[in-house]
Amino acid sequence: MGDAGTDHFVRVRGAGEHNLRNVDVDIPRDAMVAFTGVSGSGKSSLAFGTLYAEAQRRYFESVAPYARRLLQQTGAPHVREITGLPPAVALQQRRGAPSSRSTVGTLTTLSNLLRMLYSRAGTYPPGARRLEADAFSPNTAAGACPRCQGLGVVHDVTEDLLVPDPSLSIRDGAIAAWPGAWQGANLRSIVTGLGIDVDRPWRKLSRKDRDWLLYTDEQPSVLIKPERDRIDHGYHGKFWSARKHVMHVLADSQSERMRDRAMRFVQSIPCPECHGTRLRPEALAVTFAGHSIAEINALSLVEVAALLRPVALLAEPGAATPTAQSGESTEVAVRISADLVTRIEVLLDLGLGYLGLGRSSTTLSPGEAQRLRIATQLRSGLFGVVYVLDEPSAGLHPADAEPLLDVLDRLKASGNSLFVVEHDMDVVRRADWVVDIGPGAGAGGGRVLYSGPVAGLEQVEDSPTGRYLFGRAEPIERRSRAPQGWLHLRGISRHNLRNVSVDVPLGVLTAVTGVSGSGKSTLVTQVLAEVVRRHLGPAAEDPDDPGLEVDLRDASGQEAFDRLVRVDQRPIGRTPRSNLATYTGLFDAVRKLFASTDEAKARGYTAGRFSFNVAEGRCETCQGEGFVAVELLFLPGTYAPCPTCSGARYNAETLEVRHRGASIADVLAMSVDDAAAFLADVPAAARSLRTLRDVGLGYLRLGQPATELSGGEAQRIKLATELQRASRGHALYLLDEPTAGLHPADIRLLLAQLHRLVDAGNTVVLVEHDLDTIVSADWVLDLGPGGGDAGGRVVASGTPSEIATAPGSATAPYLARRLAGLPAAR
Repeated sequence: MGDAGTDHFVRVRGAGEHNLRNVDVDIPRDAMVAFTGVSGSGKSSLAFGTLYAEAQRRYFESVAPYARRLLQQTGAPHVREITGLPPAVALQQRRGAPSSRSTVGTLTTLSNLLRMLYSRAGTYPPGARRLEADAFSPNTAAGACPRCQGLGVVHDVTEDLLVPDPSLSIRDGAIAAWPGAWQGANLRSIVTGLGIDVDRPWRKLSRKDRDWLLYTDEQPSVLIKPERDRIDHGYHGKFWSARKHVMHVLADSQSERMRDRAMRFVQSIPCPECHGTRLRPEALAVTFAGHSIAEINALSLVEVAALLRPVALLAEPGAATPTAQSGESTEVAVRISADLVTRIEVLLDLGLGYLGLGRSSTTLSPGEAQRLRIATQLRSGLFGVVYVLDEPSAGLHPADAEPLLDVLDRLKASGNSLFVVEHDMDVVRRADWVVDIGPGAGAGGGRVLYSGPVAGLEQVEDSPTGRYLFGRAEPIERRSRAPQGWLHLRGISRHNLRNVSVDVPLGVLTAVTGVSGSGKSTLVTQVLAEVVRRHLGPAAEDPDDPGLEVDLRDASGQEAFDRLVRVDQRPIGRTPRSNLATYTGLFDAVRKLFASTDEAKARGYTAGRFSFNVAEGRCETCQGEGFVAVELLFLPGTYAPCPTCSGARYNAETLEVRHRGASIADVLAMSVDDAAAFLADVPAAARSLRTLRDVGLGYLRLGQPATELSGGEAQRIKLATELQRASRGHALYLLDEPTAGLHPADIRLLLAQLHRLVDAGNTVVLVEHDLDTIVSADWVLDLGPGGGDAGGRVVASGTPSEIATAPGSATAPYLARRLAGLPAAR
């Protein structure tokens, strides 16, 4: 065996992170390596928790003592030795950045180039001085609109909210935002003193008077004469416009009730100064190719590339000299335009041409955000690096996955290594090497079943991945349920759906398909959800989703539904206090179980004692969090296990109460599989645990914080919670890519549960890219044919077999191959 540093292998010895069992494995460098296995098998623990974490630890160790202090707090990976490990870059499936200031342009650094282009080569108004690049950014003081501070929206009152019923007079309460009781009477007296008729219907007052009453900043003082039954002596009253009163309450009132009432009259509206562009007028006055920078940001990447390409072509030696639209043909304009076009074309190759530079990163799917980061890395010029990727194909239509794989090949050809955690068998087939972890999840996994060239995995009998990779798995069951009715939607207009009509079958499972950006999520999670929610009324309202304005000409058939259930990938909680056990409700049964023990009764403990949110039972050092914040000088703070309870969350007295030898903290530390055996005789808990196992989540810990769960795991927890409820009426279930991030074996489990819902008399509609799931559907709605403006139409509608032969469908050729039992990749 050659020297570990020169034989082109990364050698791992004794890896024990999470469920890994003293793993030894050799992984080639300068290759594409796929890490496979069922969900929870330990793939990510090896790729991210061990290899990437160790690369980061080594990097930080070389930087500064403060960084070493940080890493001592977070801990090095549990591994005896790793040799031959190059520097690593992680490209994970993170949700869009929480900042509304982060956009596609800032994520890809294209905005930096665009601002430089406008600064150096833009067309300025006569007499205007040249602006620095910062002046074209809404995130700097030099560029941000002073009215909205660069956010593009302002929170302000509107007449519709301030005066909900213009047929009323001021005396009858037309200005709903004004206070009631004595203060309201006082303002009416002041208005009368100013010569405005308080008994005239609001709509009949002059526009000048109405605007003044609602919006003026003036506060005249008016002498109020004594009034019978109200005031005995005169006084000077100060006027408050409706807007000024609302803003005063929001800024200064200590009363939560008054502040909540004032918020009813405020809404977010486009900034009236910059009209939502977020920039100062000086920056908006500069143009390039006839467009302001705000207009360029509003275009799709396809349109931006087309606009800049005539200028960029001037950089090509010997090329014909086209005329730039606005004459911007200086050397700096040509160079920056050429660079922008080259970078944008990588994004176009990845199927992201429908995105705009100004689109907020909070609206991007995890797959879109990851592809943007991959494109940025491709241009970075790094070599000798290990890129660790988290399911790069997740959420991608097969037509979009092919160019992604081409880009990954280019990263490898540049002298880098690719370690890819992946479930898509077509991607695994493209790998040079596969590391298969399993065979099961959680305690049932954590072993390397195989490490070697892909073809060799066929000989590994107990590998679930091998069964699907080489066609040994049972063919997917195909359904042919007939629709029990139809939901007819006519003239839908939202985002890129323009005057679209759709017929959705009832009582079956429908897959909505199409390339990224074709309008699938808009149709399912926005339009369908809103139409049915309006029919069901206030009972169907979601506190996390205030509802949408959907432009629709006509709808019929929604009266068939008694309930709407949206099973999306939003987190089940925003803090570590939310977890699997609390969300599903099974923790209530567990707390009652501990309260019923003899020891708890003797001490007078109720079920509340066993909540980590209650002062009596929780550890007071960490307030029931299980960890404490550690502040570090010159570095971001980090977290460490609580020194008092060692992460158990409870105080010592509470932990002394045991059921079958286990404390409440021990139960929270159990996996769903282990807890199912431990709590088998507790019906309320056993039912929840059974449904969690049915959707493939047996490996999760009961107390696993919501913040540690993937979007797919959160979605399946919601589905399991729904499945354990008693069936009632006809529900519409809407799911957005429920199979994203799932191994084919786990997809089988999930599909069985979705079909259970349909068999119980419900309708299931899901946005989907997974071909096995589409094959198992009763009906398919295929949107497209492309993304963005090139999509938004119903290309085909019918059974999977009918879609497979539909002309003009991007889904058809891949579906045809899968129906024929062939791999989707050609």
